Amino acid sequence: MPQCVSLRRVGRYDDPGLTAAVAELLDRAGCAPGVGSKVLVKPNLVAPRNPALSCTSPAVVRAVCLYLLAGGAAVTVADSPAFGTGRIMARLAGLTEALADLPVTVASLDNPKGLALSAGGSIGVSRLALEADHIVNAARLKCHDQMGMTLAVKNLFGCVCGFRKSLAHQRFGQDPGRFAGMILDVLAALPPTTSLLDGVVCMHKAGPVGGEPFPLGLLAAAANPVALDTAIYALLGLSPRHIPLWHEAIRRGCPGTAPETIDYPLEQPADFDAAGFVVKDILAPLNFETGRFVRGRLKSLMVTLGRSR
Repeated sequence: MPQCVSLRRVGRYDDPGLTAAVAELLDRAGCAPGVGSKVLVKPNLVAPRNPALSCTSPAVVRAVCLYLLAGGAAVTVADSPAFGTGRIMARLAGLTEALADLPVTVASLDNPKGLALSAGGSIGVSRLALEADHIVNAARLKCHDQMGMTLAVKNLFGCVCGFRKSLAHQRFGQDPGRFAGMILDVLAALPPTTSLLDGVVCMHKAGPVGGEPFPLGLLAAAANPVALDTAIYALLGLSPRHIPLWHEAIRRGCPGTAPETIDYPLEQPADFDAAGFVVKDILAPLNFETGRFVRGRLKSLMVTLGRSR
């Protein structure tokens, strides 16, 4: 069955056509939550380091909120970052300022509810995400040292609360397939989603924080985040052997994993020049060395304490 992925060229974040492009893409993806619907906008807010490149652009998140507010939705913007809280990272990434004049709530994805995983065990997913009527998944197009790429599906791992993400790396990191399967389990448990990908300026060579900018000039949207990710993998010339999430989605038979089944109603992948985009061929281990894990938890605590004063 064909999967629809809509692409639009936007050259820069201050492009006067960006808001209209986001609205068109969300329309094409069938995003129509309805008046009074509780909508979670889930950006990528990862860490205080390099937020202008590692986090979803405030201009893109603002455009998403304007679209939802025009439809009468009640909008909350929230994430559970690797360091600090969603509110702290929203401020550091410029989201709080960008949304200050809009009637939206900026929050953290906390208050976990246990989700049973298909391979055994469980993980705590934010009730704010689970109880939303709709999620607009506003991801940033980036390389990822451990997963190859982080796109729409990986961004939804941020619905897992706080340190539980790091613990999942420790518990399941020896098996990339099981780790990827956990993320797909989280996706399956969430309410209806629409995914919008910020690829105006991407991160390549490394990630999810320490890479370099790559101006791709792309915004993309789809109702199916797996299909959206597959479209980008194909555009970048990748294969499932590079990407554990893609490989596991194929193994599970998820719709949208075959590039030849994707339909592009707007611009075509060939309209975007990805020459020179570098993805690591050898991925880093998913599980962290014990000292790094402890240091990371201490850093997160220090960010939270320091920024909340």
